[in-house]
Amino acid sequence: MNRYEVFGPTVLRVTLGIIFLAHSAYLKVVVFTVPGTVGFFESLGLPAIAAYGTIAAEVLGGVMLILGIAIRPVAAVLTIVALGATWAHLGVGWLFTNEGGGYEYPLFLAIATFVQFLLGPGALRVNLQRYRGVPAWA
Repeated sequence: MNRYEVFGPTVLRVTLGIIFLAHSAYLKVVVFTVPGTVGFFESLGLPAIAAYGTIAAEVLGGVMLILGIAIRPVAAVLTIVALGATWAHLGVGWLFTNEGGGYEYPLFLAIATFVQFLLGPGALRVNLQRYRGVPAWA
């Protein structure tokens, strides 16, 4: 890898972090509201706790991606979350502009997040490994 290629995973990581943070903190909490998000999850046959878990995973995962903390575990969890969103939108069709949102955007998000898992953190991240007791994956 040349000296500039280490910034590719960094740009992807920070961008994904911003997207997950905005998608959850703004869309699910502010626009749809937490009760509205819970209601949507329940309309899919999912328990309410899944909505809270998704919001937490996206907010905390987004922040951790931006900072570069525990990238592979976070990307793995967020890939699963994005695949769940893909499943939730399958019945609406391909285009995300369809009423109810299609699955093109969540599927792309799942793939991009999986690519982040494969690439790792890239440059410019918080290095917690210099502290004692922090696991090597952090």
